[in-house]
Amino acid sequence: MPTPRLSLTLGLSLLLAGSAAAQDQRNEQFYFPGSFNWQFLKQYPEGARLFNAFDYGHAVLYEKLYTRPRGLKRELEARQFDYLTRDLLVRPPRFAVAEEAIEPAYAKLAWRAKLMFDWAHVLHRQIYDIYADPRLSPAKRDTLIERVTDYYLSNRRLAFAPVPKSMALMDDQYYSQVFRLGYPKFNGLIWAYHWLQVGLYEPLIEGRSPAERKAGIQAAIARFWSMIEDAPARFPRVMPMTSAIAPRFSAAHPRAAIIFDNLHMTHDIISDILASDTVPQDGKRDAIYGVLDEMRDPTTNLMPLAEWWNMGELMGGIALMGGPATGLLPVGPAGGQPEPAMDHGRMHNGEAAPTPPDSTKPPQHQHQPE
Repeated sequence: MPTPRLSLTLGLSLLLAGSAAAQDQRNEQFYFPGSFNWQFLKQYPEGARLFNAFDYGHAVLYEKLYTRPRGLKRELEARQFDYLTRDLLVRPPRFAVAEEAIEPAYAKLAWRAKLMFDWAHVLHRQIYDIYADPRLSPAKRDTLIERVTDYYLSNRRLAFAPVPKSMALMDDQYYSQVFRLGYPKFNGLIWAYHWLQVGLYEPLIEGRSPAERKAGIQAAIARFWSMIEDAPARFPRVMPMTSAIAPRFSAAHPRAAIIFDNLHMTHDIISDILASDTVPQDGKRDAIYGVLDEMRDPTTNLMPLAEWWNMGELMGGIALMGGPATGLLPVGPAGGQPEPAMDHGRMHNGEAAPTPPDSTKPPQHQHQPE
């Protein structure tokens, strides 16, 4: 028979083990090292610093949706929207935002979701850095982008699957579209963020000189600002897809492009879960974590690759997604209210994939200096 001291020790050990099992792992993986890191911030600070403001916008949104203050419609559509578009985006932070300081309650609820987003954002920004590094040839950039994508995927606990997931996961669930219908201005702002995040790859690839790339970056940022004017009329009306907004990047690096679409889809799904009254407060963590497991799984609820390439047309045309990042803007419907839900079961998927656009020339990202 165990002594009282031994019994107490065993009891504490079991209690601590149970508590640890119920908690999220807090360990993180360091980003892929290399001299290319921080080149985007050095070459294009006007773009890099905007991403710090985007991180704040996502964090404050989740915190407000989860903690549910009174007057949430006015809080998000007026007060927070105005602060973001008239202040923070105009004078974005110089350094990355510690999102857990902005979203403490949400971070406690869904720490793994925060880590998955952070890890995907590191991939985003390291690819910008690679494109922005003037010392790298186009061939070396492409090789390095594939290496950092491999490194990203090596963290199986936090990596989004590099295969396209069905849009039904975002649009056809019992909680789907609650956020975009209830908060059209803030939702449009999030979609404009995502448009710019993938759109900036194109001028970096297309530009034939540092001056052309700089001008292309500035033109894409100017288009982003034009979306904010007269909001929500000029915002994207459907989620921007990387294959449509950044076709050259998608052709060169389809795994990364698909990861970013799955990331952006998950952003929308979590907003819906947090905003939906049909998901009880004590069930939101389980709902979110179920989505995270789904988005990491490369075997379930997949979209045919041919369909992913055609998403620009299947979702109504690139004009509804905010337009192309470079070149002439298409003539099409103005933005505004979200499109009605799509019947994804009827979307044709037997067609051959379109010929991907040629990957052409040089390109860019951002973290924090070591």
